Amino acid sequence: MKAIIPVAGTGTKLRPHTYSQPKALIPIAGKPILAFIIDEMIEAGVNDFVFIVGYLGDKIRDFVEKKYPNITAHFAEQSTREGIGHAIWHAEMFVKENEPVFIALGDSVFDLNLKEIASAPTSLLCVKKVDDPRSFGVVEMEEKNGLIRQLIEKPVIPKSNLALVGLYKINESAELFDALGYIIQNNIKTRGEYQLTDALMRMIEKGIVFKGYKVNNWFDCGRKESLLETNAILLKKFGPQQSATLQLENSIIIEPVSIADNCKLVNCIVGPNVTIGENTTAASSIIKDSIIGSDAVLDNVLLHHSLVGNDTTIRGMSQTLNLGDDTEIDMR
Repeated sequence: MKAIIPVAGTGTKLRPHTYSQPKALIPIAGKPILAFIIDEMIEAGVNDFVFIVGYLGDKIRDFVEKKYPNITAHFAEQSTREGIGHAIWHAEMFVKENEPVFIALGDSVFDLNLKEIASAPTSLLCVKKVDDPRSFGVVEMEEKNGLIRQLIEKPVIPKSNLALVGLYKINESAELFDALGYIIQNNIKTRGEYQLTDALMRMIEKGIVFKGYKVNNWFDCGRKESLLETNAILLKKFGPQQSATLQLENSIIIEPVSIADNCKLVNCIVGPNVTIGENTTAASSIIKDSIIGSDAVLDNVLLHHSLVGNDTTIRGMSQTLNLGDDTEIDMR
């Protein structure tokens, strides 16, 4: 089985952080979003990956090759972003005929049993009930047997509140790429893009059986608010992570937190729900419910519900922040 992970998006909803790093590499609970996806796939027995890259794709490649040298990794470039269906279509050359595939969107983290999904006899689409399904691909499914009858991308008037959550297990990969090729060759777009949802619906119309798999939890990390919420949930799930190289002087840590290598805290209160990247120094500061990047310097600040990028310096302020990489603020 092969995993296809599209990570070519620009992450506009997480600006300014995604000006300098891909959305999939933003850290939560001690490691990048993409690492959660890869680790879950490896645990389920998947060792062969296709990454669809584009914007800042060299950083995705460098991360994968450095952190996962033992997997088989292929990289396909989506030079123009024309939808998820268009992205997945670029993986065809790396997939053997009718080789089963996982498709996992690169900005989501899942709480489910991937081994159970991989061993299912039919193709599965992971779904979850949501309050407002108009921003998702929506599934109409038979409750009794789980058979999927209809898929609609971002309907104005949804007939169901079951949303596609961005994880798919497809046995019939040849038919998948045929359907993707068909919608691209015939310029069939929904909301201006080639949608994976439309290709899957074409497969259903041709008789391919899909069933819905209801997930326990699914975390969409595409916005600041959901990113911080996911960070808090995963910190509670996996427990505190403090590097042995942490220098702690007259400071208090309120779990759960994740603090990477070579950090220094002096006269600080940190936590709960805080992730701090490596080589970051904080002095006379209070930090809670926040994600702080690597190589940051924080001095006399009060931060809450904040995202702070790498190589960022903040001195003497109390505020809710959303700062990108290579930023310096001095309000003394």
